[in-house]
Amino acid sequence: MGVQHRLDEAIQDFYGGPFDEDARTGSSVDGQVELERTRRIVTGLLAPGSRVLDVGGATGVHSRWLAGAGHEVTLVDPVPSQVARAAQAGTFTALVGDARALPAADGSVDAVLLLGPLYHLVTVVDRATALAEARRVLRPGGTLFAQGIGRLAAFTEAVTTRGFPDLGRADLEILRTGVWFSTHGGFPGGHLHSVAQLRQEVRTAGFTDVVVHGVEGPGVGALGLAAGDERLVALAVELVERLEEGLAGRPGSLDALAERSPHLLAVGRRPR
Repeated sequence: MGVQHRLDEAIQDFYGGPFDEDARTGSSVDGQVELERTRRIVTGLLAPGSRVLDVGGATGVHSRWLAGAGHEVTLVDPVPSQVARAAQAGTFTALVGDARALPAADGSVDAVLLLGPLYHLVTVVDRATALAEARRVLRPGGTLFAQGIGRLAAFTEAVTTRGFPDLGRADLEILRTGVWFSTHGGFPGGHLHSVAQLRQEVRTAGFTDVVVHGVEGPGVGALGLAAGDERLVALAVELVERLEEGLAGRPGSLDALAERSPHLLAVGRRPR
């Protein structure tokens, strides 16, 4: 049994169990910042009434607001129980499927959201397959939104929560390879990206005008300790947006900012 096959089984067990994506993004300040910032980035690049494929869409966290904004949305996720829950919304189509073999025709959508699959695909070959599928189903000029988990931020969190004395060689290897698996159940893991790697993988898949955003910004870890507050979420989103604006024209500084974010979001276009 291959590594990816075992990971695929772990994904079914984890996401098909008690894990609740709605609770993750809706109850904590850091989850709310991730959701709102992603929404703002995506909304700024979608034309009214766009056809959107939400790949790895889980229970419909993003599909619901996209459909509510008037877009024609199809959610695809490999976990049947999550698809069934998403379908209860009744405002978009929900299908069981895999990012590496999308149930959509060539050039049939205006935008593809890959907000999860890339960090659960271990090998560059599997990630390239998912990106190639996204490119296939996009119309010329269509937009890709591809999320990764930030490698440096994930390692920093391990250091701050466990301390250097408790880190092993496998933890240090994360910085070199990005490969990470949970050995104690819970989040299945897979692959953690650097900004440069995520950008290069998206470019290699044939996308142009690629920009990588640090979704939450560098201060989100502290926000996780705070009580939920709409004003705090709004201020955190405003902070990271102002930081990006202030660093515009300085690619190295923008990358350094993004590296400190728990989630990375690459945006690219299929050439016309």
